[in-house]
Amino acid sequence: MTTDQKIARRKLSLLELASELSNVSKACKLMGYSRQQFYEIRRNFQTYGADGLIDRLPGARRPHPNRVAPEIEAAILAHALEHPCHSRYGWARLYSSKLPVTAVHLMNTDVLPAFEAHNARIEVVLSGNGREYCGRPDQHPYALFLQLEEIEHRTTRVKRPQSNGIAERFHRTLLDEHFRVEGRRSWFETIGEMQAVLGDYLAGYNTKRPHQGRGMNGRTPETVFIAGLPKPQPKQKEKAEPRKRQDHIAA
Repeated sequence: MTTDQKIARRKLSLLELASELSNVSKACKLMGYSRQQFYEIRRNFQTYGADGLIDRLPGARRPHPNRVAPEIEAAILAHALEHPCHSRYGWARLYSSKLPVTAVHLMNTDVLPAFEAHNARIEVVLSGNGREYCGRPDQHPYALFLQLEEIEHRTTRVKRPQSNGIAERFHRTLLDEHFRVEGRRSWFETIGEMQAVLGDYLAGYNTKRPHQGRGMNGRTPETVFIAGLPKPQPKQKEKAEPRKRQDHIAA
């Protein structure tokens, strides 16, 4: 048995022991692992199976099955620079926890209805690599939801925020223009109160605030969003059949 196989078997024993004891802390203490190591081992096992239990060289990462390949990412970035087509339209909700169900809720409550209202559909979603987005495709709620909606799921490369730079910039805008401002002048007692104020900000951001981002030219995100929707193809008029000649014979 190789060293990698021994390590993998020990990690699997840790997972099995924690399941039998129903106590992660006790299993970690008995096996000589920390809780942080346990959750990392379990996450890798759930995502990659037995291969996730094998140690790698420092800095080496296992590619997510849906991760965008480097050459595809480069092509996407080049195309975006030459043909800017992002509307910068934003959706956001506040949650008390970061779980797959919250990612599903935002998509189902806000994002999909916005596209459906314009008879448009989402073909691909690019997300980060957090556990709220990634997991076993046959069990993860977010992955199952996207499969049900026939939406392809891709993930960004680790430590490559450029892969989803527009979303990262939107996060910064929300922080600078909204949360830091409201945090100084308003007192909130519930998430619902915070969400109501956030909703008002997003309405102004999407429909009234001129945007100076690349390709926006001072237009609002809503204007660019609608302008970028596929245009319905005009129906071709059916050619009228030539009128048949009628010979009238006088009796």
